[in-house]
Amino acid sequence: MQHKVIDVKDVVIRFAGDSGDGMQLTGSLFADMSAIYGNGLATFPDYPPEIRAPHGTVSGVSGFQVHIGNGHVNTPGDYCDMLIAMNPAALMANARWCKREAMILVDADTFDQKGMQKAGFHSNNPFEELGVDDRAIIPAPISTLTEESLKDSGLDAKSIHKCKNMFTLGMACFIYSRPLEYIYGYIEKKFARKHPEMIEPNKKVLNDGYNYAAAIQAVPNTYEVEPAHDLEPGLYRNITGNQAIAWGLLAASEKSGLPLFCGSYPITPATAILEELALHKSLGAKTLQAEDEIAGICTAIGAAFAGNLAVTTTSGPGLSLKSEALGLAVMTELPLVIVDVQRGGPSTGLPTKTEQTDLNQALYGRNGECPIPVIAAHSPAHCFDAAFTAAKIALEHMTPVILLSEGFLGNGSEPWHIPSMCDYPEIKAPFVNGLLPEGEKFHPYERDPETLVRRWAIPGQKGLEHRIGGLEKNHFGVLSNDPANHETMVREREQKVELIARDLPELEVHGPQKGKLLVVSWGGTFGHVLSAWNECSTDDVAFAHFDSIFPLPSNTREVFGRYERILVCELNCGQFAGWLRARLPEFEYRQCNKVQGQPFLVNEIVKAIKENL
Repeated sequence: MQHKVIDVKDVVIRFAGDSGDGMQLTGSLFADMSAIYGNGLATFPDYPPEIRAPHGTVSGVSGFQVHIGNGHVNTPGDYCDMLIAMNPAALMANARWCKREAMILVDADTFDQKGMQKAGFHSNNPFEELGVDDRAIIPAPISTLTEESLKDSGLDAKSIHKCKNMFTLGMACFIYSRPLEYIYGYIEKKFARKHPEMIEPNKKVLNDGYNYAAAIQAVPNTYEVEPAHDLEPGLYRNITGNQAIAWGLLAASEKSGLPLFCGSYPITPATAILEELALHKSLGAKTLQAEDEIAGICTAIGAAFAGNLAVTTTSGPGLSLKSEALGLAVMTELPLVIVDVQRGGPSTGLPTKTEQTDLNQALYGRNGECPIPVIAAHSPAHCFDAAFTAAKIALEHMTPVILLSEGFLGNGSEPWHIPSMCDYPEIKAPFVNGLLPEGEKFHPYERDPETLVRRWAIPGQKGLEHRIGGLEKNHFGVLSNDPANHETMVREREQKVELIARDLPELEVHGPQKGKLLVVSWGGTFGHVLSAWNECSTDDVAFAHFDSIFPLPSNTREVFGRYERILVCELNCGQFAGWLRARLPEFEYRQCNKVQGQPFLVNEIVKAIKENL
């Protein structure tokens, strides 16, 4: 049978298998290869929440979804055009994500009686049982073919078994017309130093998978997705949100002229930021893997006191542990960036799944009147600018700043237009420079009358000796229990944060500038809500996205006043909607919420928009 090559605008591929099947690597390679080819893309790694769940069970299934297109791609896709299931459990967990016309590629060797029983099937026909038997089913003996491909390689059986993901990747590359050269380069680089004997076997099995897909009759068609035509010209790379945050902080370090210090404790899904920063000692980054969350933030506060761009990274449970030290950072008015890559909670909850449920904690989770600016990244690539902005606010306004990301953003990836640092502004921290005039003392809490920002004195400078700490003080840095002074300082710290709005972009509205409904999003819901708004775009519906949560953009009240009602879309039970009601109570708010550890589906938001019209 002659394969037809069909040009398509975009495709969604979902790789799924046991945690040891290499699906994250396979999906990442497919995505990176597509980025180099010039496609727009978005990815969604979907890790199992249990550590070493039983082999072959649904709870141990690891997935990686890639959406590639010939234009800008906003989401990883609701449903997939092709599902690659390496075992029955992967099919059981992911069949519901297949489109009506999808292909399903399975490793037929794993679909024995034992494997299907462990996955929870009750019949001998899993496709019929799941209601997907009308799709294009491609049963391939991938395990057997991998063994046959590498029988003369000299590798042991375990090593050969680990290569079956490369055979699968080769098949996917044929079906979607992907060139293999990038993967050859990756294999050479990965194994060159420690395991050069693995280079040729991996290349061979990859190529054999490609050729097998070309030879069998079960593949109905192949597909071609042209490079993106609407991306701004320039140099691009595929980047994850966690990488982008690390690099954005490094860029802020360069623009401020200050060394970067990150004190953190490893926690899913934020650990990769600490790991990435640790690779860049040559750029002046210092990293400390602390013994716990409290030590992580306290070392960062010490680094801020000593004149560093100070950072600590965490996820929801870690943010709660840092809350007392966050109060110390507010009281001392030291610059600090706290990155929270949100995950499903409470407690351990769903540690590998995404949510937006830490917003209330970021806004309120401290004792006393303790205001902290809160900003949120909205895509993996935007994490770079969000981290740079968070550091700029912290350093120029002498305040801790919470940067909210999400597991969906931190682990997901998209093409990033590599910027020129000359296009980014200088960061000017309010240091006390030089010696003070004769007889004048340094007063650490005297403020700039315009911004209410205090000056920053590095310890050890003659004439700039001062006290800061957790007890309330007056403007001279002297401990004070005076009730009136306490209220003055509390209100000044809050007003200082409110004034940051003057340095932030105004809220931008997409679509009609007045109408019946304004659809609102924040954080990682941006791409899904934008896509839904594009589907429903009428003269009655507009869309606005918030990157700054506290303070809100200065024109928020004016924008909201032009619409009859506001629909707030978020992955929690309504925390941002509650914040907006508290700050701007005069407007009518509606909610679209989801708390399943998964991103929105675009059609869920489309339905909510139509219902609220």
